[in-house]
Amino acid sequence: MDWAVATVTFIATVAIMGALVYAFVPEEFGVAGRLSRLLGSVAPLREARFKERQKERVQQSLATIGTLLSSKAPANRSELMMIRAGFRRPEAMQVINGVRLLLPVAFLAIALFSGLYRWNPFFILLFAGVLGYLLPEIWLIGKIRARQHRLRLAIPDGLDLLVICVEAGLGLDHALMRVAQELRITHPEFTEELQLVTAEMRLGKTRVEALRELARRTGLDDIKALVAMLVQTERFGTSIAQSLRVHSDDMRLKRRQRAEELAAKISVKMVPVLVFFVFPALMIVILGPAIITIARQVLKL
Repeated sequence: MDWAVATVTFIATVAIMGALVYAFVPEEFGVAGRLSRLLGSVAPLREARFKERQKERVQQSLATIGTLLSSKAPANRSELMMIRAGFRRPEAMQVINGVRLLLPVAFLAIALFSGLYRWNPFFILLFAGVLGYLLPEIWLIGKIRARQHRLRLAIPDGLDLLVICVEAGLGLDHALMRVAQELRITHPEFTEELQLVTAEMRLGKTRVEALRELARRTGLDDIKALVAMLVQTERFGTSIAQSLRVHSDDMRLKRRQRAEELAAKISVKMVPVLVFFVFPALMIVILGPAIITIARQVLKL
């Protein structure tokens, strides 16, 4: 009976996790999407609508559950984390809260019905609940770091294009729009941030406010340095083109230094692999025949 209950609980948990993955993963990955467009195979409109309705239902259900876990104190921090991860819809925070409520229940059910709690009831149940509550935030932090890494890679290219546009005679506002258009394929996240900056300036925000909002929204040190440079340039009236060129050279130097740092860490990261995987195999190959010969000689004696 216990095995049947554990099996049903495991299947239900897998179904919940599959629904969550189905709700958040895009319909098609980049390579599959490009291949399907090249081959001319377009999914039927009815099936696409059905998938969209299912996603909306799952997200609405999670958002409804997430309203139970609404706290006013950490709302600003959580919303900022969602924005930095790339989720800008208003109900995204409620969906994450819904996942935070469902995962601890699922993990506790697995620990109870599978019998794992018998080893150490207090520690196992506490670990399952805490892990289920913290797992969505860990996933969100990973998404933030991955998006910031992509933004960091896009900044030198964007600065080079920005220098070219400004030196060609464009104003800073039009140069930002032009850079956003040129980088929309290679760096979509950076393009999205620049489009938000230009949209805020068109809606009435000053350039300084829009740029500072960009720095707060991304939370990236390189973008904060760029925004500080642009704000000081506008405040003191110095040449924007010259300042951008100096800052672009500095960003290229930083990118090269980061690459050299990663290259220097390779030898250190290879030590555990060599010690635990390569050296034992070499020792077995080299000393194995000698050990076998010695063992045979000892047994003969």
